[in-house]
Amino acid sequence: MDQKTLAKQMEIIHDAKRPNIDDLVQEIFTDFMELHGDRLYGDDHAMCCGIARLNKTPVTVIGQRKGHTTQDNIDANFGMAHPEGYRKALRLAKQAEKFHRPVICFVDTAGAFCGVGAEERGQGEAIARNLYEFMQLRTPVISVITGEGGSGGALGIAVANEVFMMQNAIYSVISPRGCASILWKDASRELDAAQALQITAEDLLRFGMIEGIIKEGKTQLSYYRNIKAALTASMKRLEGLSEEELLKQRYEKFRKVGVFMDNTPE
Repeated sequence: MDQKTLAKQMEIIHDAKRPNIDDLVQEIFTDFMELHGDRLYGDDHAMCCGIARLNKTPVTVIGQRKGHTTQDNIDANFGMAHPEGYRKALRLAKQAEKFHRPVICFVDTAGAFCGVGAEERGQGEAIARNLYEFMQLRTPVISVITGEGGSGGALGIAVANEVFMMQNAIYSVISPRGCASILWKDASRELDAAQALQITAEDLLRFGMIEGIIKEGKTQLSYYRNIKAALTASMKRLEGLSEEELLKQRYEKFRKVGVFMDNTPE
């Protein structure tokens, strides 16, 4: 992707008016009830978790929260969750497993919060625990990357049977700005970094990291409608699988990540 197109895409991703998790639960689901707390430390507003219905089917919804205003973003720490946010997400995921509800996750974060307090409360352990436990959940898991999918902060709720990306979304091991800061000591070169990292939806689909790209359309109505259609189709594909088949499919999906062939002549 050329830098001009990439720059436009990054502008769309960071638009404060872009639909967030609160908009998604209101427009796509019914009977949503947000649940709070990790039962260990507190409640993290950067992680929205609750139960709802999708086409009358009970589901658990988990998503990183970004606000439309500066005050909302401050309250939600700009979508960068603390360890209690990931533990809350895991608590709700295990509850979903108990009651045989599919888990639907919405990813939109530059990364997990890396402050001293978060590290003291076990940020690394919390994310690692999510990777371990989500891989073994005996219920369907679907994740949609709606904006930024940054590093382990994103992967903490993106270990799923099927992963989708919005047309304008990125998914990477590090944010382009962070990458540019490390490689060139110049954050303004984030577009160079983004281009080198190959982090767009088209790139990730080509690499086999995601199952599909969700078109956004020209209106917010089409945006919500297309997400709902993708989720509905995904749930239909997964509902026929046994628990063992779900686990095997999820394991094989991530086991093949990074597989390559060496074409060097002998």
